Amino acid sequence: MSAPSRTMLSGLKFLVVDDEPDNIGVVVKLLTMLGGEVSAAENGNLGLECARTDQPDVILADLSMPVMSGWEMLYQLNQDPALKEIPVIAFTAHAMAGDRERVLEAGFASYISKPIDVPKFIPQLVSVLKNIPATAAHFAE
Repeated sequence: MSAPSRTMLSGLKFLVVDDEPDNIGVVVKLLTMLGGEVSAAENGNLGLECARTDQPDVILADLSMPVMSGWEMLYQLNQDPALKEIPVIAFTAHAMAGDRERVLEAGFASYISKPIDVPKFIPQLVSVLKNIPATAAHFAE
């Protein structure tokens, strides 16, 4: 992938849900730098509230959080007709054999592992977004 442009994510709204402020800070900064509109929440319960309010195009959700996990948040999103079409990308440190398969079987749109490798994060995210029908058109040339 060529160098990311400062507008490559413009027009896309992201919601980042993670209980680690440092993770939120890095991801929000990267997405914003490339033109994305970003909101953030520190647990799945607040993530649901933000999703209802902001109607993001994509949600990046940690799996293990206090109050409400990413797993439960995905379940709750899928119960809401207004939210169930929003693609949710698992954003997690769960990197054991079989974790990726479990994530995809649960209904997540994709999987990005933590810790964040800053130089690889944007190309990895763009690759994921190009493979999600709801966001692929944004990258059509």
